[in-house]
Amino acid sequence: MSHPTPFSSARLTYHAIRQPDDLALFKAINADQTGYQNSNASNIKLPSHADAEKFMKATAEENLLGAVIWLAPENQQTAGEIKARRNAGEIVEAWGTAIGELHLSALPAHLTHHRWTELGIDILPAYQGRGYGAEAIGWALDYAFRRAGLHRVKIRAFEWNTGAIRLYKKLGFTVEGSEREALWFEGRWWDGVEMGMLESEWWEMERTTQRGEEERA
Repeated sequence: MSHPTPFSSARLTYHAIRQPDDLALFKAINADQTGYQNSNASNIKLPSHADAEKFMKATAEENLLGAVIWLAPENQQTAGEIKARRNAGEIVEAWGTAIGELHLSALPAHLTHHRWTELGIDILPAYQGRGYGAEAIGWALDYAFRRAGLHRVKIRAFEWNTGAIRLYKKLGFTVEGSEREALWFEGRWWDGVEMGMLESEWWEMERTTQRGEEERA
């Protein structure tokens, strides 16, 4: 898989989190009430600006990888265009528009020999349904297995978030288990779904993709 830089994919680029410059993005993520309930077990809490700051700080400082996901602009943007888009509420810089965050958790020093991580991702509502989440997860898996040399990546979802579970399966994750009736949501109990991918599974998918590209060439 070839991209212009190691920290980009087909349509997206990935930048380190700038504190406090990227706080507006994390406030926007927390303001997405549906997304917040789909990714936080504390989903009866009303998220505050202080929660957004804590989220930004933890994502930037406590993970193996913490990145802001940027949608690259189709054309060169002028200063006036950037200002107008900011006034319209977009989180925009010369290099693109911030559409979400992703992170890979870091193990404590005494556990690093197990070589696994947990992947988390948030995409702002306006940019959902366009394949950006799948693209960013694909890049994060490449980072984890090819660059960081990890053995296993896990990802979790709540049972009611069927779209996320369907996407993770499509990307090659395997359901490994569930926490039965571990979550109370909207008047009933739901399972927590745990999924994972091994490096051997990811490399096999990469080889299959490469063979397909060679056959089409």
